[in-house]
Amino acid sequence: MSISEEEQINAIALTLVPGIGHIGAKRLMEGVGSATDIFGRRKELPTLLPGVSPRVAEALDCPQVHARAEQEYAFAQKNRIRCLTFFDEAYPSRLRECEDAPTVLFFKGNANLNARRIVSMVGTRHATEYGTHLCTAFVHELQALCPDVLVVSGLAYGIDIHAHRAALANHLPTVGVLAHGLDRIYPYAHRQTAVDMLEQGGLLTEFLSGTTPDRHNFVSRNRIVAGTADATIVVESAEKGGSLITAEIAESYHRDCFAFPGRTGDEYSRGCNRLIRDNKAALLLSAEDLVEALGWSTTHTAPKKSVQRSLFPDLTDEERQVVGILERQGDLQINTLVVEANMPVHKMTSLLFDLEMKGVIRVLAGGVYQLMG
Repeated sequence: MSISEEEQINAIALTLVPGIGHIGAKRLMEGVGSATDIFGRRKELPTLLPGVSPRVAEALDCPQVHARAEQEYAFAQKNRIRCLTFFDEAYPSRLRECEDAPTVLFFKGNANLNARRIVSMVGTRHATEYGTHLCTAFVHELQALCPDVLVVSGLAYGIDIHAHRAALANHLPTVGVLAHGLDRIYPYAHRQTAVDMLEQGGLLTEFLSGTTPDRHNFVSRNRIVAGTADATIVVESAEKGGSLITAEIAESYHRDCFAFPGRTGDEYSRGCNRLIRDNKAALLLSAEDLVEALGWSTTHTAPKKSVQRSLFPDLTDEERQVVGILERQGDLQINTLVVEANMPVHKMTSLLFDLEMKGVIRVLAGGVYQLMG
């Protein structure tokens, strides 16, 4: 579906309206259907959507936000930056399901943000030799097992940049989520890696040009790192740090979280060890562990040739759609099914439950769904 220039500008403008916020904007988009209609029908909103106060309608009457939005749209066009609005097909569908998903994202690069398999790798800015070795070895092993996986991180010092560079070295696409606009690269020392990523991945942000990398922006950025991926992997972390925040966000989104353990006395392993101890992250020792836990193992992905749709005459159209995907692609995890079917998680969960009750599918280890033979 092609998103009009007007809708893109209005989506940008919606992010600039004071007092609405990420959650409020998402609810408006879902309730009304487009940013253009939100502005065009602002006076009707309190009637259309229960809970929307007249103050919201008043806040939307803000001509200056459109002027700034037009300026940002022109910047994006000039620099070949894609403006991904909430209902754009290229918008990360995993992230769209999160309550505080951004109304609009800016993306420069060639990665598929709805790739079949996506992991985020995060960790301390003070990576040790142990941590950097883990990044290198893990990504190399992961590429051998899943050559189509997309690696997401935050382009920061330490584990982030090592994850990106390991992905590039192993010819995996990798996306950096920024805490500022696409008119700059921070830290500047990572500029060349960022340029390389444009050819083998890309750069993603919710922030407009001119936005500086302020501290609170990094916390906001972390929810995108967690929300775009099937799983978050914490490589190294002290007892406090941004990577632990990302892990907590991933847990709140009901995404899988993994952590590499370290020696009990090592400062930058304490955060990971605590995540594992508190059952907030699964113990990770290798890429094979991850692949098995997520159901990405090749032994689980062989298509089932023996299953025929005619065997299930009582299925709804949506249930048949899910069955068709499993027929074509083999055993899949729910996040992959959501992406392939372009369907909300809550609806997919209900469909899978019904299909299981009808004896059409079964659940394997790691939350993988398989058609019954």
